[in-house]
Amino acid sequence: MAEKQYGLVVDTKRCVGCHSCSVACKIENNLSAGVIWNRILTNGGASMDSAKGTFPNLSKHYIPMICQHCANPACTKACPVGATYKDITTGAVRQDYDLCIGCRMCMAACPYTGVRSFNWEEPTYTMDFAVGDINVPKHQKHVVEKCTLCYHKLSKGEEPICIDACISGARVFGDLNDPDDKVVNLISKRKYIQLLPERGTNPSVYYLV
Repeated sequence: MAEKQYGLVVDTKRCVGCHSCSVACKIENNLSAGVIWNRILTNGGASMDSAKGTFPNLSKHYIPMICQHCANPACTKACPVGATYKDITTGAVRQDYDLCIGCRMCMAACPYTGVRSFNWEEPTYTMDFAVGDINVPKHQKHVVEKCTLCYHKLSKGEEPICIDACISGARVFGDLNDPDDKVVNLISKRKYIQLLPERGTNPSVYYLV
C-alpha cells in the first residue's frame, strides 16, 4: 500500500466547462500537438457544450476526465516491463518513458478510454521552444503518455497545476489515506460517484453530484 493515495474530488455542480485545467495542464507539461491529458467531457447533447432535452427543459454538466490514478490499477499489472507503475510515496500511477517498449498493453488494460495516448511519431509542437516546468520529462517517440498528477510538483510539496487553474474551485486535491484530509471530508458529506467501480480498480478521482 502506498504511503499516501493522492486523488481528486471534482464537484460537477461547480465545473463550468471552461477548459482552463486542460490548457494549464498542456502548457505545464509541454504536451505535444494533438495530446491532451486533461479532457472535459460534456454530459448532455451530441457535441461539446451542448445540452440534452428540448427548450426550456434542458440539462448539461461536465465530467473532467484524467487518469484515475487507481489504488488498484489494471495498467500496472498488464505492463510487461514495469514502465507503468504505482509510486510508493504518492500513490500516483506513473510512466517511465525510458522503460516503455510501446506495446500499449497498459492502454488495453485500462478501462478508462482515452486517458492514455501513444506517440506514434516524434512529438511535434506548436511553438519552437519548450514550455512549462523544466523538470517535466522529455516526451519521446513510441511511448505511452498520460496524466502524472504533475509529479514534478508533488515532489516539491505542491499541488497539480489543474487545481491552481480551476477558476470555479471545482477541483480539490488531497490524500485519500488521511482521514483528516479535506478530500476525505468532502466525500464523507456529499453524494459522489466513481467511474466504473465494478472493474475493481478503486479510482482515486471522486465526482461529487
